[in-house]
Amino acid sequence: MAEQLLRHIPVMLNEAVEGLAVRAGGRYLDGTFGRGGHARAVLSRLGPDGRLLLMDRDPQAIATAQQEFAGDPRVSIRHANFSTLAEWEETAAGLDGVLLDLGVSSPQLDEAARGFSFMADAPLDMRMDPTQGESAADFLARAEEREIAEVLWVFGEERFSRKIARAIVERRGETPIARTGELAALIERVVGRREPGKHPATRSFQALRIRVNGELDALQRGLDAAMSRLNVGGRLSVISFHSLEDRAVKLFIRDHSGRVQGSRRGPPVVAAPARLAAVGKAQFPSDAEQAANPRARSAVLRVAEKLPQGGQPCA
Repeated sequence: MAEQLLRHIPVMLNEAVEGLAVRAGGRYLDGTFGRGGHARAVLSRLGPDGRLLLMDRDPQAIATAQQEFAGDPRVSIRHANFSTLAEWEETAAGLDGVLLDLGVSSPQLDEAARGFSFMADAPLDMRMDPTQGESAADFLARAEEREIAEVLWVFGEERFSRKIARAIVERRGETPIARTGELAALIERVVGRREPGKHPATRSFQALRIRVNGELDALQRGLDAAMSRLNVGGRLSVISFHSLEDRAVKLFIRDHSGRVQGSRRGPPVVAAPARLAAVGKAQFPSDAEQAANPRARSAVLRVAEKLPQGGQPCA
């Protein structure tokens, strides 16, 4: 366990936690516990009356949380997708901050048996919660060629999506694609080595992971749930690693900011009352962090604060 924790380096740790503006007696939720890097930083700032709620859809992450934090009376733990945070009774009293660290975690990537990586041959699973839903192998075995191509294009921006999808369907007609090594080799044969330093299967694996775990739908539902549970003055701190994730977060904050997005040629648009205000601009990892942790390179942090009914930030 200790070795696993050492391998896991939380991304933009100080920036994300600073964004929450933690108060000693506040109530906070980490919806993507992972291996607890951000959670520990939040907990270190809480006093005896503070509360920290931990969620993760990965059973292994929850096992780590239970092992380390179950004895702390300030902490509550729930095995669930953060998209369901408003269904947790612990959040009904309101939250002063919600932190989300999106995407796949380092331990999930590093454990070959989870099937997230093409770096080692393993069962083609990719589920963040292996107890629910269909695996990547199951999806590729039953999806139509058009659906596979659309997933690779929309979620992975893979310009060879149609060729890869056609090859997958042809291959499964002979034998199921059940392992990461098989899929990675097939994609490499179709695409070739076109980007120096980047495996040709990178985009496809990312796309399948997002599809299998319903990540964008979960994000949208989770943002809505966080909005419903945040107290006035509460902070939302979200780290994204994919342009589609970051766009969803950016638009969510914008759409709740009271800004009018109408067209000069269209009818007048009445802005909804402002309920969120962006706190600063998008933040990115420092050069030093990117050098120390290459997985931080694509990270984007956005922070927003919930406004009172009048629409003005709290003093």
